[in-house]
Amino acid sequence: MSRPEVDLLDSLSAELSQQLKDYEDQALLEMIRPNLASQFVQDAPELAKFREAFAQRDSMDDMEFLRIFREFIPTTNYEAYRPFIAKFFVTPCKEADVKNMFAPGLPYFFAMSSMTSGKSVKTFPRYRPPPHLLQHPLYLALPLSKGTTLSPASMRYSQILKIDCEDGQSKQVTVCSLSIGFLRMAMNWDAEHDNERLDLWLPGQTDPYAISLVKSYRAFFVLNALFALADRRVTTIRFFFANVFVNFLQYIEDEWSLLVDCIEKGIIPEIENLDHLRAPLEKLFKPNPLRAAELREIGPPGIQGWAVSVWPDLERFFGITGGPAAAAVPKACQLTHVLGPSIPTQATGYGSSEGSIAIPYHKGNPNSDYKVAFADVFTEFLDVRSNEPSERLLSVYELVTGGHYEPVLTTRNGLWRYRLGDVIAVKGFAPDDGLPVINYLHRRDGGLVMAFGTTCTESQLTDAIVSAAKRWIGQIIDFTIVGDDRDTPITYGYLIEIGGEIGKDARMATQQTFEDLMAANDEYRTAFWQGRARKPTIRLLEKGTFAQYRQQKCNKTNVSISQVKVPVVLSDLAFREMLLEQVIIEL
Repeated sequence: MSRPEVDLLDSLSAELSQQLKDYEDQALLEMIRPNLASQFVQDAPELAKFREAFAQRDSMDDMEFLRIFREFIPTTNYEAYRPFIAKFFVTPCKEADVKNMFAPGLPYFFAMSSMTSGKSVKTFPRYRPPPHLLQHPLYLALPLSKGTTLSPASMRYSQILKIDCEDGQSKQVTVCSLSIGFLRMAMNWDAEHDNERLDLWLPGQTDPYAISLVKSYRAFFVLNALFALADRRVTTIRFFFANVFVNFLQYIEDEWSLLVDCIEKGIIPEIENLDHLRAPLEKLFKPNPLRAAELREIGPPGIQGWAVSVWPDLERFFGITGGPAAAAVPKACQLTHVLGPSIPTQATGYGSSEGSIAIPYHKGNPNSDYKVAFADVFTEFLDVRSNEPSERLLSVYELVTGGHYEPVLTTRNGLWRYRLGDVIAVKGFAPDDGLPVINYLHRRDGGLVMAFGTTCTESQLTDAIVSAAKRWIGQIIDFTIVGDDRDTPITYGYLIEIGGEIGKDARMATQQTFEDLMAANDEYRTAFWQGRARKPTIRLLEKGTFAQYRQQKCNKTNVSISQVKVPVVLSDLAFREMLLEQVIIEL
């Protein structure tokens, strides 16, 4: 499907710059004024100079208030917030000790970080936003659709925090993934009463509520596939990561005969660990021999446009296709091949557990172009290429096309100039309002530092293996990179899982990956010619290895099944050893 012409501005007119300044000031005031009385603002050592400057003035107008913010609030990281967040996790937890901790009142839930780095879990309080924002695209838990939506959602949570309230009651706060927290908030679904909703089946969704409580990774996807295949009215497919949809298709292919037989007979297959969830699912699933016959005629995933054959009303696909997910997307025989040329794909937005930063820019490439939005967060930027002091923050109207920046967030939920650690590139500026259109590049500290003292970025490492696989290896299902220290010096060790047959000249992939990294990174190229670096290595893993990784990650962290992502660079030693045990061949 053809994309609209990109009509971005390379620079801002004086009028648009002033318009953005006014918009910034209004958005920032809306974010920070309600949080001035928070415990964090009153007690955090990092904000001492801000408090002092604020106290010296008996009264001030909005412009003076903003000036003090910009002059005296430093950039912060998670360590500044950790002792305040820890108060929610003590037992007993008293309302008086945590009320107004970061924003007015108590959090609705805590969002868990994605935990791809192997470091300790970070949790971020999320408060209920103003009512007018609940319909903003950044907060929508379920996509708007005129038909049925295939959007697997796992209601798994890490834990439930109990807060003893002053009125003698208690409040439960769930620790879970961001999207599930938003869904629970939008639907008022508290975890305490999950088992009372086992017979619930929301209109317009392929999956009954009971599936969202399934703990087994395989069972979760097989059951979602069963109910989705049984419903030919699907108009929208939504997966948080597009490569998880590729894994979903693999389960359909592997279990095709079983799934179709179950649809014909109206039975739930014998799947592990269903326990009390089997009965409500059996009650909701009915025999459909006509649909089963139709599916047998179509066959399992393979033909171009398979998804449209199975779901004739399908209109669009939502899912993140950039970053690590890119490895599963470019090859025609996977996502685009299965969807067919008539189905557009787009990302859901750009953000993190800390806050939602940007929405898809539909006049560009909605898979990778995002327009900054000041709805959930107020964003400033650090120039990652600048030699100026790191505290020099830029406003949106100070950015330049082609520049690389790290977002710094001030949020409704009580983060103050929080360094996100991502690197984005500015593609240009939207002509209607001047807001920057950006592309995500990589984590600022997400590369793998080799013995030769340089780091190829996540995007460079990803682009190199995607290009090599497309030409020489075959379709990548998933990949990660570990430090390969079997020889000296240490080098980048790719661990990849492919779908289908390996290319006959797959051994050429290592050389192409090496050449692409040499072309992309000057420091790597210099280190190689000085004998301080060597070629990367590529090892293939057994089929199903990364599904096993996701299952173990779910079991370890209780993060939502549908949101576990494989890191570009893996530092967790236990998971590293697990993957290395599954190596079947080295190229």
